[in-house]
Amino acid sequence: MRKWFEPVSTAWLGIVTHKLRSFLTILGVVIGVGAVIALMSIGKGAEHSIISNIQSLGADLMFIRPGATTESGVRTAVGSARTLTLEDANAIAAEVPDVVAVAPSLGTALQVVYSGQNMRAQVQGVTPDYLYVYNLEIASGRFFTEYDYQSSARIAVVGANVATTLFPDSDAVGQPVRAGNYIIRIVGVLASKGTSITGQTDDAILMPLSTMQIMTGQQKTARGERIVGSIGIKVTNQNLSPEVKEAVSELLRFRHQLGPGVDNDFTITSLEEIISSVSGVINQMTFLLGAIAAISLVVGGIGVMNIMLVSVVERTREIGIRKALGAKEWDIWGQFLTEAAMLTFTGGIFGVAGGWVVSYFVNRSGLVPALVTADIVALAVSVAIGIGLFFGFYPAWQASRLNPIEALRAE
Repeated sequence: MRKWFEPVSTAWLGIVTHKLRSFLTILGVVIGVGAVIALMSIGKGAEHSIISNIQSLGADLMFIRPGATTESGVRTAVGSARTLTLEDANAIAAEVPDVVAVAPSLGTALQVVYSGQNMRAQVQGVTPDYLYVYNLEIASGRFFTEYDYQSSARIAVVGANVATTLFPDSDAVGQPVRAGNYIIRIVGVLASKGTSITGQTDDAILMPLSTMQIMTGQQKTARGERIVGSIGIKVTNQNLSPEVKEAVSELLRFRHQLGPGVDNDFTITSLEEIISSVSGVINQMTFLLGAIAAISLVVGGIGVMNIMLVSVVERTREIGIRKALGAKEWDIWGQFLTEAAMLTFTGGIFGVAGGWVVSYFVNRSGLVPALVTADIVALAVSVAIGIGLFFGFYPAWQASRLNPIEALRAE
């Protein structure tokens, strides 16, 4: 026991003997560890926030959006094709197994006016299943019914921000507003959901798709089918998403008369694919932030090495006496290496506390989310100790290799 305790006690004595020097060395490590934890927690918090927002739509959700087309030999941008139709959505609901509900939609931006208040809002024409497919909730009033949809009723359900902006002092439900050249009546208000993969629903106005098609001139394809902007699909089980995606793709290719070798004029994306893509991008960003912060840890490690070299020079005579009394090279090497590890470990502990405090206030500020996790703490402390051992190795090795006679002659 004494064999293992002696290097620790000797290292501790060396640290407390030079308090200011030890404090400055530890401070460099504290800054490095704190920076790593603070920056990586911001990256982790952003990932958690974005993925939670996406998952709130439900893991069993898929999106179909227009693809790209080629006109006069020029390929247009993805999403510019006008090939998705209401008839496509109806065919998917009727013919593709494991599909619970289908929600086609068509959107446009309109100026919405009520009394002296007005705002630019995204107006979406949707079907009654839209609320269920996109996992939305009604805060007050109601959503429109199948009868409203079939009769092209001029009614709407508005997002929380729209209700607050247009009706700051009154209830929005039952109020008439002007959207473009049409007067529509509000029958419900959506619960606040914030920004999601489907857009800013708090700033949206939802009305029956049949009403929207009348307002926008009933856009149709060359075959006379009614154009929609996107189609949302809810499947019975998220594990069946690949099979459903393949079945939907085959159906749409058949309906759009796309021959072998012809690219799809639509894109199908599952929520799992979106989450995987977002996680990959944010993980790279988090790694980059951690790498930038790790530079300060390396600087702190260089400070440890510098102090340990100075310590070896100052204690050369002490080393000579210890070796003359029978201390082995391992004893000297262990003493200085333990001292370096203690400095960085102490700095790591205080750095964790400092990083957590910074992350806490960043999170409270509401500017960006920050999430401190156990793996971030473990990584930061482990790297700090590793850097201490790495940069403390040479001074410790140099001390252990001193010749006892020459060390005793040192002043």
